[in-house]
Amino acid sequence: MTVPLRAGVGLKPQHYREILETAPNIGFFEIHAENYMGAGGPPHRYLAAIRALYPLSLHGVGLSIGAARPLDQDHLRRLKELIARYQPGLFSEHLAWSSHGEAFLNDLLPTPYTTETLQRIASHIDEVQETLGRQMLLENPSTYVAFAESTYAEPDFITEVQRRTGCGLLLDVSNVHVASTNQQWDPFAYIDAYPLGAVQEIHLAGFTPETDEKHRPLLIDTHNRPVDPLVWQLYAHAIDKIGPTPTLIEWDADLPAWSELLAEAMRAEAYMTSHAPGQEMRLARIG
Repeated sequence: MTVPLRAGVGLKPQHYREILETAPNIGFFEIHAENYMGAGGPPHRYLAAIRALYPLSLHGVGLSIGAARPLDQDHLRRLKELIARYQPGLFSEHLAWSSHGEAFLNDLLPTPYTTETLQRIASHIDEVQETLGRQMLLENPSTYVAFAESTYAEPDFITEVQRRTGCGLLLDVSNVHVASTNQQWDPFAYIDAYPLGAVQEIHLAGFTPETDEKHRPLLIDTHNRPVDPLVWQLYAHAIDKIGPTPTLIEWDADLPAWSELLAEAMRAEAYMTSHAPGQEMRLARIG
């Protein structure tokens, strides 16, 4: 089932019953793959019932695409089985690493943007796409520091990864704002330089504002509050350029009532309508 050019939300167990009882008019749901890699039980029972009613996007957080080690073949096998089971319209992963040796870290860590890293990440994406028999979307990261050894700007690095592998892209607009604030980039220039023609999904989320040791703004990608007004402005800028695109509201901590989450999704749909007038509503398809 393809994912329509509408807004969706991350599917959380706290909302299973209300979704099934009310059948809301929403474009799609997205799940974290690692939450459903068990064989059965209530999570799969609810997910199967919701999947029968709505398109699904699958978002991975554990492949460690950027790690300086081979991909975990057992994880890749379970991911392939999950995709075969639920046939999601879109599948995405992060431009990040989260493993070292035999250890798996509870974070998505950045990579230096060098030729060596580019070759490794492209090789990993090729392996994922060949194993799964489908296209993967790569998500831009939220970052807090830059590597002195980097020889590519982030949008240029992602452009080259996409060119080499043919992967699709997931543009996380909130990550653009977080990274741009933390590293003093121009977020609008970032989006202008991004390979927008390859974007098949957009993410929007809340963040926590703090300050660093020099009392400069520091944003933490916490996914625990409504989308910030500045992120909505960036989203409008992106939609102006690429038109309606499947857009996910990410809210992973301090979950609100279902009605508030749904209202955020409806706000994204309103932006799609007002900032891309006259565009045909097309379907995002697997590449």
